[in-house]
Amino acid sequence: MSFAIAGYSLHPVLPELVLAVGTLVLLLVGAFRGERSTTLVGALALVLLVVTGVLVATLPAGRLVTFGGSFIVDDYARFLKILALIASAVTLLMSADYLGQRRIFEYVVLVLLSTIGMMVLISAGDLISLYLGLEMMSFALYVVAASNRDNLKSTESGLKYYVLGSLSSGMLLYGASLIYGFTGTVEFAGIAVAAREAGIGLIFGLVFLLAGLCFKVSAVPFHMWTPDVYEGAPTPVTAFFASAPKVAAMAIFVRVVLTAFPDVTLQWQQIVVFVSIASMALGSVAAIGQRNIKRMLAYSSIGHMGFALVGLAAGTAEGAQGVVLYLSIYVAMTLGSFAVILAMKRKGLATEEISDFAGLSRTNPVLAFFFAMLMFSLAGIPPLAGFFAKFYVFLAAIKAGLFTLSVIGVVTSVVGAFYYLNIVKVMYFDQPVGAVDPVRVELRTVLAVSGIFNILFFAYPGPLVSAATAAAKSLF
Repeated sequence: MSFAIAGYSLHPVLPELVLAVGTLVLLLVGAFRGERSTTLVGALALVLLVVTGVLVATLPAGRLVTFGGSFIVDDYARFLKILALIASAVTLLMSADYLGQRRIFEYVVLVLLSTIGMMVLISAGDLISLYLGLEMMSFALYVVAASNRDNLKSTESGLKYYVLGSLSSGMLLYGASLIYGFTGTVEFAGIAVAAREAGIGLIFGLVFLLAGLCFKVSAVPFHMWTPDVYEGAPTPVTAFFASAPKVAAMAIFVRVVLTAFPDVTLQWQQIVVFVSIASMALGSVAAIGQRNIKRMLAYSSIGHMGFALVGLAAGTAEGAQGVVLYLSIYVAMTLGSFAVILAMKRKGLATEEISDFAGLSRTNPVLAFFFAMLMFSLAGIPPLAGFFAKFYVFLAAIKAGLFTLSVIGVVTSVVGAFYYLNIVKVMYFDQPVGAVDPVRVELRTVLAVSGIFNILFFAYPGPLVSAATAAAKSLF
């Protein structure tokens, strides 16, 4: 069955259309039923995300292009769209308690709207669709960061994110306008042809474009918003920030440089190498002195985006495969970690200080064990999944001759292990500060799946590695 409008096929964009229409319906349900609809809207949103994921997975094989090259569906887009949808769905699942307390159905709608933007962004084939997807994703994130209107920190984090996000969007647009001016096209394929005779103007445009994208993935030196927003936003919102939007932003980062600028690799490689080293270094050192677990994970996230960029710096299909694998494992580690943070309640009150985890191994040994495994995985200790994530990106960088970058990556990884192991030490060797409340079933489920994936990944990595390889090859 074929769908078309103005001569353009709508089949490739069917999942986005279904998600958009479903989101509007849920918005109407919430508007008419009010606060009573929060639980229903949340449950229907999960179903909608699952249906969208199935539609993405069942799209015809091969490369699908529509809207004159503005929208591309290939194996790369399919893989990362499904990963973003999983991250969004898990975040909504973990938000059940927050939604039950706050009774704000708008939160669910905003997450869905942001997810639509992510899907458009991942499939962007030109600078215009890139900007539209990025802004649709970002505007919903600005609002949801300040969703706890009674909390001054939440309101402040939303404002900071909005102001700095607007600045980054301006830089990205300026870069896009320079690229268009010097190439005469906005399509990635057309830019790739024109870039063979690149002048200094095009390089300036590339720098500004990558600066805007660095902000979205929290890469140094455009990371300054991350710790404050992570700490100030409600914890389920922080879990969302740390997972799905990072997937979409890194996905378009990789697609842009590899498909629009393949003949100016040396120029963008220098930028990516610098950003990668700076992010790994800051993420490894700045987190050491943090006392708030969410701020610590914010710096951890900055460091992990630096590690992912090591794969991109290679500029090869193997490097792209490493990035895709890294994102997949990073999402599992991050969502599992936030499931533990959400579970850390005493007498109904949330606890976010690292000292609150003291003696957890004696009051809740299962929770402590899984959190310890996730910390070891984030540190990159074998044979956990986090080790293989770093292994693939470092291997790609070594094969591309980036030996210094790889060595710096390994050193910063060792330094960063300190603050992950410190949490394990607090849980297992410090005196308990009191028992935590019973853990909700949805958090136990997320933690179990994430923990088992991280522990047993080495036993059967084949399917994920094969899918990541196919995704990366579709870019070349």
